[in-house]
Amino acid sequence: MLAPVATQNLIPVKEYLCTVYESDAEFVDGEIAERNPGENPHTVVQVRFVEIFYELKKQHPVHCRTELRMRLAPARIRIPDVALFHPEKPTELVPSDAPLVVVEIVSREDRHTEIIQKFEEYRAWGVTHIWLADPWQRQLSVYSDNGLTAVGPLQLSDFGLTITPPDLFD
Repeated sequence: MLAPVATQNLIPVKEYLCTVYESDAEFVDGEIAERNPGENPHTVVQVRFVEIFYELKKQHPVHCRTELRMRLAPARIRIPDVALFHPEKPTELVPSDAPLVVVEIVSREDRHTEIIQKFEEYRAWGVTHIWLADPWQRQLSVYSDNGLTAVGPLQLSDFGLTITPPDLFD
């Protein structure tokens, strides 16, 4: 006789959206997916991205958001560390339109497979630029159809923006 299969209690997206989590969690197909809290190197890089995108806003219609819940699908809500919208700023409480750029910053507890899964979801959703900043290795990477690739600088050529490791890492 087969043993009974354990089932998880799935919650509706509406309940997720009305709940405050100690460290904001993502919502993946009815389940809460915890996020690793940022440590000092993580938050330093996050602030630097915000500063760089704020300067970019002085010349281009871009709108930076940090840790914003975004609805990639009806039952999938992700929270990137930084998102850059162009040309319109998001108007929904939980935006369902893909931003131009999504940035994830590595925390020490992050798992590579989970980062790649999230990046694939962003790519399928229509995010044009998917970036990874690793303050521990002081490395920048981009995710595309070819997978995750380490790069020297991150670039938004249409905006004349180049971000190098010294721009982000102490």
